[in-house]
Amino acid sequence: MTDIKSLTLLELQEEMERLGEKKFRAKQVYGWMHEKLADHFDEMTNLSKALRERLSKEYELPALKFIKVQQSGQDGTCKFLFGLPDGHVIESVLMRYHYGNSVCISSQVGCRMGCRFCASTLGGLQRGLRPSEMLDQIYQIQKWSKERVHNVVVMGTGEPLDNYDSLLRFLHLLTCEGGLHISQRNVTVSTCGIVPKMRKLAEEKLQITLALSLHASTQEKRKALMPVANRYELSEVIDACRYYFEQTGRRITFEYSLVGGVNDQEEDARELIRLIQPLNCHVNLIPVNPIKERDYVQSGRQTIVNFKNKLEKSGIVVSIRRELGRDIDGACGQLRRSYIESH
Repeated sequence: MTDIKSLTLLELQEEMERLGEKKFRAKQVYGWMHEKLADHFDEMTNLSKALRERLSKEYELPALKFIKVQQSGQDGTCKFLFGLPDGHVIESVLMRYHYGNSVCISSQVGCRMGCRFCASTLGGLQRGLRPSEMLDQIYQIQKWSKERVHNVVVMGTGEPLDNYDSLLRFLHLLTCEGGLHISQRNVTVSTCGIVPKMRKLAEEKLQITLALSLHASTQEKRKALMPVANRYELSEVIDACRYYFEQTGRRITFEYSLVGGVNDQEEDARELIRLIQPLNCHVNLIPVNPIKERDYVQSGRQTIVNFKNKLEKSGIVVSIRRELGRDIDGACGQLRRSYIESH
């Protein structure tokens, strides 16, 4: 069956014509799915009963099921475990900031990138998510919270550029008129550095922010932390970042997880400055979230501050990511991992 929630409005118009329906029916169905966030065809009350029945026979309207919701007692962050129709589970996070609500979504079930400090990758990759499954994380959270989502970060489980076609369609459905119509400038896509896909994304000339998971300032250290570095040299990755900025005019974000004694020393800061100073960029320092399967520890508070100050003195824009949801399996992949281990 065709996944109707993954179709563009134009494709939906073609489907309605194929069914012998008027073109405007497509806009009605599209609005029910992407504005009113309907989970069932039965909810689409301005369609005839006959059409609703036909749609339910010919199309799949996927909706995620809540399995578990954890709410932080510290900062209001909420973590969601969703069930997919095929029995897999994924997780998403709602983060409340003074400038609006951000939702961090998963793009795959599991991940094959193998980054050493990440719980998401421990069970390997099961499959990529469909555009509808990426969208529905946001839709279900918005319905649950009864609050508008302002920003979307594709930074949960999975490597978004390893699910490129679904990602691109998802971005179109999320940001175009007729849906939630979130501004492209309010969307961030993270990558561990798949160079050809980074360049391909640059050529789409979207206005989204590209965030590179950098985590090391030399090729050798990056290889120790991130297996993807065995395939792409650091110089290639930085060139792809430069190309993305040239094509889109959008400043690159570098994600840098600080691991105690591994990549948080003064020489690491020096190397990082040398590497990225020529670029129009922003560095997001992330105190690493320890996971029991790895022996990495978080850098000390003063080490983090010293690292930040050194970068700032060189004219680099830096922030330290607020540690949200540490009391609720806050790190990427932890909630899903604990659920899988207990079932």
